[in-house]
Amino acid sequence: MIIAIDGSAASGKGTLAKQLAKHLGLAHLDTGGLYRAVALQLLNAGQNPQNITEKQCVDSSLQLDLDLTQSPLIRSDNVAEMASIVAAIPAVRAALLNLQRQFAAQPPHGSGAILDGRDIGTVVLPHADIKFFIDADIDIRAERRTKELIQAGQSVMFRDVLTEMQERDNRDRSRTVAPLRPADDAITIDTSKMDADAVLALAQSHIAALSG
Repeated sequence: MIIAIDGSAASGKGTLAKQLAKHLGLAHLDTGGLYRAVALQLLNAGQNPQNITEKQCVDSSLQLDLDLTQSPLIRSDNVAEMASIVAAIPAVRAALLNLQRQFAAQPPHGSGAILDGRDIGTVVLPHADIKFFIDADIDIRAERRTKELIQAGQSVMFRDVLTEMQERDNRDRSRTVAPLRPADDAITIDTSKMDADAVLALAQSHIAALSG
């Protein structure tokens, strides 16, 4: 079974993907982590998001140290900002596309795979068995992200997080290659008023219905 999960920032798609992978015994790949790893690699090399070049981003993606996907630093706000810029570059997306498809075709364990990101159901795995699109009100998503960052020890203000999220949403939804949008056959779940357990239960009911 191959499951594609797409959605906006802090919508809960990553949490759902991890929970489903655990419950269903499937391998999981957070594809956003790949772009964040490229971003972290660039930042570690002293690059600035304001004047980064396409060539620098592509070179970094072709020489990606996959160990960086496990670094807690990829969850920081400055890495997220750089990742959104990196992910808008078509050549970077092309460089990471085969890696994602290979993971789905040959999962490291389990009887299938779950990939979450922003273009899994539309571009990476358009023939996935089940597709979800996860979203929530932007104020709620910004509030969630603010709490996450504060719990991680960062000093942030809600209004700053909200502004950055609005900018990121705009970049993700308006880029010419693989914009963030639900696949035509995706099941959309609005998590604005749902906790993680409720989202998991709803997703599982959809999977059971489609698999039965």
